[in-house]
Amino acid sequence: MMEMIEDIITQAPDLIMTAGLSIVYAVVILIVGLWAAKKISAAIANAMNKKEVDPTIAKFVGNIAYTLMVAFIVIAVLGEVGIETASLIAVMGAAGLAVGLALQGTLSNFASGVLLIIFRPIKAGDFAEVAGYAGSVEEISLFSTRMVTGDNKVVILSNSVVASSAIVNYSIKSERRVDLLIGVSYDADLSVAKQTITGVIEADERILQDLGITVAVKELADSSVNLVVRSWVKSADYWPVYFFQMEEIKVKLDAAGIAIPYPQVDVHMDK
Repeated sequence: MMEMIEDIITQAPDLIMTAGLSIVYAVVILIVGLWAAKKISAAIANAMNKKEVDPTIAKFVGNIAYTLMVAFIVIAVLGEVGIETASLIAVMGAAGLAVGLALQGTLSNFASGVLLIIFRPIKAGDFAEVAGYAGSVEEISLFSTRMVTGDNKVVILSNSVVASSAIVNYSIKSERRVDLLIGVSYDADLSVAKQTITGVIEADERILQDLGITVAVKELADSSVNLVVRSWVKSADYWPVYFFQMEEIKVKLDAAGIAIPYPQVDVHMDK
């Protein structure tokens, strides 16, 4: 017994020295690691900002990188002071899997949000049609997309729905084509009708004349000859021009004596 005590006393300085060095190394790893993690995450975010990546994504990626590096640093520190880390890693992995399964829908929205922000099929300020809703995109967060319809209703869509739907973005292109379908009577003079409609379009200063104007017979319908009328405008002028042309063409055709037929049924009674 005395020999064992003497051995412990003899080895005590070495044990203290070894433990002390391990603690010092652990503290150094912790301090230097946290400093490096902060610098690296900031560098990643700055690099993404210089590439004009969305600020939300840049900040998020920087935070994720910092969190992952801190996790590795903590594991390294625990290993340095003699704590078994294999079981800790296994527990963390199992916990991550359980959380992932529990938050499957949320993670799907999150992943979709990241893709929407990176590839930007729509962005804040765009007028778009998404999942059957048309309106201005107000905000795209990591989990949902917020839109405001023309009658000022707020529509909030989960990002997984947005990413899996057909997206029609009306704001990407600076010009839009105005398509009208005008029906005239079979008795009408088509050349006069076409000249009248063309005159309405050419007189509108909002029409982009250099992109061309089309006024042509599209179909011979049951009760009318249908003319397709196409012209190009700035995207912001689409609806004002659309409404104006519909009314002005009606007025000018009436003035030119061109009838616009409407569905009617003739009933003949035999005595």
